[in-house]
Amino acid sequence: MTVRVQLEDFDLGAEVAALRADNPGVGAVASFIGTVRDVSDGTRVSTMELEHYPGMTEKALEQIEAAARQRWALLGVTIVHRVGVLQPLDQIVLVAVASAHRGNAFAACEFIMDYLKSEAPFWKKEATPEGARWVDARVTDDAALRRWGIESFNAEAAGTHNNNE
Repeated sequence: MTVRVQLEDFDLGAEVAALRADNPGVGAVASFIGTVRDVSDGTRVSTMELEHYPGMTEKALEQIEAAARQRWALLGVTIVHRVGVLQPLDQIVLVAVASAHRGNAFAACEFIMDYLKSEAPFWKKEATPEGARWVDARVTDDAALRRWGIESFNAEAAGTHNNNE
C-alpha cells in the first residue's frame, strides 16, 4: 500500500510500474487521475488551492484503502493526493489498484475514489474572476458513496468546506 499527500506532481507510469513490481500476481491494474478543471459551475477557474490536516488526512486515506481491501481481493493500492496551489489541468489525485482480475481492480478503484471524495479531509478553494470560493460538498458525491452501502459521515455537514474532487 502506498498513501501519499504531497505538493509535487506524480508520474502515472512510474506509480503503476512500482505497484506492479511489488506484486508478482498482478493480472490487472485500474487507475484514475483527477485533474483541476478550468471551469466549475459555469465559472472560469484560474487556480485551485487544496488544504488538508497532515497526519489526519493520511490516516483517512489508509482507512479508505483498508475498506477496499475488505471488499475485494487486492494485491496493491496506491493513493496519491496533491495539496497546495494547482493550475487548471494539473493532476490532483491518483488512485491505482492492482489485483489478479480486472473486475476487482475496476470496482475497488471506483469505490476508493467515491469514498475519498466524500470522506477524505481535504478543502478546496477556487480562484475565479468573481473572487475566491470554497468548493462545497456535492449531493452526488454522497449518493455515489451510498451505492456502496456506506452513509457519508459528511452528509450532515453538507455545505461545509470539506470535500474534494
